[in-house]
Amino acid sequence: MPINNGLPFHTREAARHFSSRREFQEAHRAGLLRWIAYALSIDATVPDSRTVRAQAARLVVPDHAIASDDYAAFVLGADTRPPGSRFEQRPMYVVQHARYRSVDGYALVRQSKDIPNEDVIEISGLRLTSPLRTASDLLRLKRRPYALAAADAMAFAKILDADDLRSYVANLHQLPGLAQAQELAVRVTDLAESHGESWQRCRILDAGFPRPLLQHPVVDSYGRQRRLDMAYEESLTASEYDGREFHTADSDRENDESRRGDLSRRLGWRFNLGTYERIFGASTAFEDELGGLLGQTPRPRAWH
Repeated sequence: MPINNGLPFHTREAARHFSSRREFQEAHRAGLLRWIAYALSIDATVPDSRTVRAQAARLVVPDHAIASDDYAAFVLGADTRPPGSRFEQRPMYVVQHARYRSVDGYALVRQSKDIPNEDVIEISGLRLTSPLRTASDLLRLKRRPYALAAADAMAFAKILDADDLRSYVANLHQLPGLAQAQELAVRVTDLAESHGESWQRCRILDAGFPRPLLQHPVVDSYGRQRRLDMAYEESLTASEYDGREFHTADSDRENDESRRGDLSRRLGWRFNLGTYERIFGASTAFEDELGGLLGQTPRPRAWH
């Protein structure tokens, strides 16, 4: 029999299923339980789904509230948080009561004066912002590179259509952060395969460089089709993001160097590489290098 009949439960209810806090923690370590979000667990044999995520949120989101922002995207099927925050998932919701404050510490809350009915959907009893409203809120409220990455992640997960998002955001009025949302919405794509690629594209476009081709196909010496993260075909210039997860092991680096070396020697491609440290911070070395390859001078950095 699954723990709690296969339904999500709050940590404060663990005593109903385990004899001690230690036994509950050991169940997590042993893989008998998994975390859905902060303080919300479920039997590990239960498959993940929108329903499960919505049921979990119902434990901490008040009936009068609307799940929103990163958690609404999470329920819908996209992880819009920066990679470093992915183990800190907390249900998030909006309320229209200006004096309301969350007191339990298990969820994050903000106020919004206007949430039209058409911007709210329901999944398993949980009210949450629609995909378009969720993406527009993330574009408005997140830090610029993270905002674009969040909307890209939702488009990549096929939760929304990028053209629909552009039209939706263009018709919004008098919301905080709307200028940023409208500027970034025209950049949203379903081709960005990681947050890092989105951050790097944001840096490239903010530097004033032309829009690169995304996931550009090339064929290596062995006849294998490869893809370049971002490419300028006319100048044979590629800009690729080397994230920590898939590009730090020795074998990953060797594979990257072999692939890029082959394309450079045989076809003349030149590479501009981005990492978290090169995309964020005060140094302009990344865009200076790309500008040198493209024969253009980058704009000064507006965000670090």
